[in-house]
Amino acid sequence: MVGWIRNNKTWTIAIVLIFMFAFYLRADFLTSVKHTVSHDTKYYDEMVHRLLDKGIYGYKEEVSNARVTPGYPLFMTGVYLIADAIHVEPYPLIRWIQALISVASLALIYAIAMLATRNKWVAMLSIIIGAIYHPFIWSTGAVLTETLALFFLMAYLAMQLYAFRTERKRDAAFAGVLLGLTVLVRAEFLPIFVPLYGVFLLQRWFSRRTDLMDTRKSKWAIFKKVALLGIITGLCLSATMLPWWIRNVVTLNEFVLTASQSNPFKAGTYPNKDYTDKIVVQNGMSQNEYAWARIKAGFSQQTWKYVKWYTVGKLEYTYNRMFFGSGHQPGYTVYPKGHNVHQFIVYGSLIPLLLLIWRWRHPAVMLAVVIIIMSLIRLVFVPEYRYNFTVMPLFIILSSWLGVFLLQKIKTSIGRGKIAQPMK
Repeated sequence: MVGWIRNNKTWTIAIVLIFMFAFYLRADFLTSVKHTVSHDTKYYDEMVHRLLDKGIYGYKEEVSNARVTPGYPLFMTGVYLIADAIHVEPYPLIRWIQALISVASLALIYAIAMLATRNKWVAMLSIIIGAIYHPFIWSTGAVLTETLALFFLMAYLAMQLYAFRTERKRDAAFAGVLLGLTVLVRAEFLPIFVPLYGVFLLQRWFSRRTDLMDTRKSKWAIFKKVALLGIITGLCLSATMLPWWIRNVVTLNEFVLTASQSNPFKAGTYPNKDYTDKIVVQNGMSQNEYAWARIKAGFSQQTWKYVKWYTVGKLEYTYNRMFFGSGHQPGYTVYPKGHNVHQFIVYGSLIPLLLLIWRWRHPAVMLAVVIIIMSLIRLVFVPEYRYNFTVMPLFIILSSWLGVFLLQKIKTSIGRGKIAQPMK
């Protein structure tokens, strides 16, 4: 590592300057606006005080429950203890720590871009965009899960891509631990390692490598190797989640896989989030029974409306707008028309996304798998634009890849034009 830095001083200095600029923007944001405290933040605050004062882990209630996963509440609890010890307010301390976490996430985005595309210019452009992308700045002021969840998700993906490259058991194990930490902050990422290993197995089965040792391996041998790595990741994920599962069984007398918050499946059955829609009367049905009844009635009685909602409708709700954090006054921007920049990033990544489906053997296809799988999961539940936040680094990497490719093509065309001119 030290040798690489010595041999790439200019590149290293450029990266350090980007990180410094990213921290400056986050620090400037935190100190120049008044931050809104959201309802969720207030509930978290009450929860932390309840845990510290009474030893009760309960969200929105005075009794123990499992309505939210413990990752962020425990993070807040740790910061509250530090804030009390050094006699400062906890919210500002949380925001400053999140600013550091946000900058650290840029290093992980750089690593993912390098592992996925093997192009240092794509990695560089990705962290430049990540440094100035408004939601990544605004989220540091929100005492919510987003910044911490993004950090752990990027750490997991970087480690998982590295494990796919090395095929070492310890790397697969570390990936499982990082995924477990991610799930303890944001539960929806729990199943993501399964399709990733599935695609990796297909890549290994149908690899175009000419290495004799590789070609001698049977598909069964490759399957056993990949399956073992996947099992190790799954076991380490389970081991990380185990204390939470044990707590739920002991305290609540029930097994809770992730959290028992309100039913987002039922909420997702209302087209355009119109909760006045009474296409079906509940009449004592459970939430899941009522959700399925609404879906059945909706697709049979209002077919086009429900088809549109469960495809482009929910995707538009999820990806068309950027996450604004918990709010702040006055507004803080680094560049004009931030909404258009967000849409350019999202729509600019569609071309690489489609090309990766065709070139599925490429390492970067794993980014496409995460985006596609998480989008499919979003189609089942209620859509919220804040849900695009954690996968936006992947969109940024893909759109940066397209941008670098186009710039290189333009540069090549200009170079050919200059060579051809003297020959005329």
